[in-house]
Amino acid sequence: MKALEGLMRDEWGRLLALLVARYRRLDLAEDGLADAFEAAARRWPRDGVPANGPAWLLTAARRRVLDRLRSEQVLARSMPLLVVEADLAERAQRVMADAGEPLTDERLRLVLLCAHPRLSREAAAALSLRLVLGIPTADVARLFLQQTPTMAARLTRARKKLAGETFALPRGEELAARVAVVADVSYLAFTAGYAPSSGDHAVRATLAGEAIRLVRVLRDVIPASVDRADLDALLALELLQHSRRDARVRDGALVLLPDQDRSLWHRDEIGEALDLLTPLAHAPATPFLVQALVAAEHAVAPTAADTAWGRILARYDELLALTDTPVVRLNRAVAVAEVHGPAAGLAALDQVALPGHRLPAVRAELLVRAGDDARAADAYDAAIALCDNGAEREHLRRRRARLAPGRHPGPRG
Repeated sequence: MKALEGLMRDEWGRLLALLVARYRRLDLAEDGLADAFEAAARRWPRDGVPANGPAWLLTAARRRVLDRLRSEQVLARSMPLLVVEADLAERAQRVMADAGEPLTDERLRLVLLCAHPRLSREAAAALSLRLVLGIPTADVARLFLQQTPTMAARLTRARKKLAGETFALPRGEELAARVAVVADVSYLAFTAGYAPSSGDHAVRATLAGEAIRLVRVLRDVIPASVDRADLDALLALELLQHSRRDARVRDGALVLLPDQDRSLWHRDEIGEALDLLTPLAHAPATPFLVQALVAAEHAVAPTAADTAWGRILARYDELLALTDTPVVRLNRAVAVAEVHGPAAGLAALDQVALPGHRLPAVRAELLVRAGDDARAADAYDAAIALCDNGAEREHLRRRRARLAPGRHPGPRG
């Protein structure tokens, strides 16, 4: 049911963090919350959705955790941790409204726990995306360009490594050491919100907004001695991308950047991002900063035709030198096509190896511009077959249908 799906997406991380904060065991908290959602899936269609769904889920999960503790015969040893029933009940009633103070934000604590030095940075980011923000394992796998079973096994290993760790907020140098990991988490969570790889929505604004909030909270709590330049660049990048959210969809259909109504862009967020970037004009280049500068080029262009593609291509060359990834190469190929034409862009795509639908989708667009409708149709068909996001799949089908007569869209299944 949609109400429960929405709670799974929006409240999983907060509920899990509350449970971990109180019971100090990630395994119990995760299992208890999963059981609570399963119970809701059985009971809510019959009994109706409760007025406070998160409170119902938290209470049900708490009961299951207590049952597990009793079954493990550790209830007596755990009593000091369990004398919090009244407080937990109170928190359940306000779980959706509490914005969280910087030093008491439960989700930030959980992210910092997942950013433990026992884990590699990639494993920490993947675990945080799954546990804190509730991103499905399959989507986390796509973000890391891995197969779902591989990612599932990796997440299991990461959980085991954190067994017995405390939920205390790191301080001083220990906190500083985890900042970069949390930045990665925010960036990947934002990517999952801004370009979902599955589901029916073209953008998950709530998830993207949560990623931005995570950066803001982190900037507030880190010691003054920690360099915030890269966090400022990341926040600027996310604000610039997020500012276009209302223009990305029209009548339920995906709208690409060149076709967006720029009057719908959130100029206050663009202004905040540009203010963040101004002091970084002469800062050392980092991947976040260079990507933010690319996004700024789009933000300041009055129309799509005014976009400074030459500067954007130069930025992508700089980014490629910093981090040579398939996604960077894909985006650079688009810039090459804008500057030097579709043939040059297609040649650049030959240097890209990227699973999923985005590579054949870009190839199809460039083939259309090159006048090769037959090959474009094949590329569109490949992209449609690989695309798991409903909004993007429909967009690709519409683009496919515009090709010359005689090249009909493939099956819709």
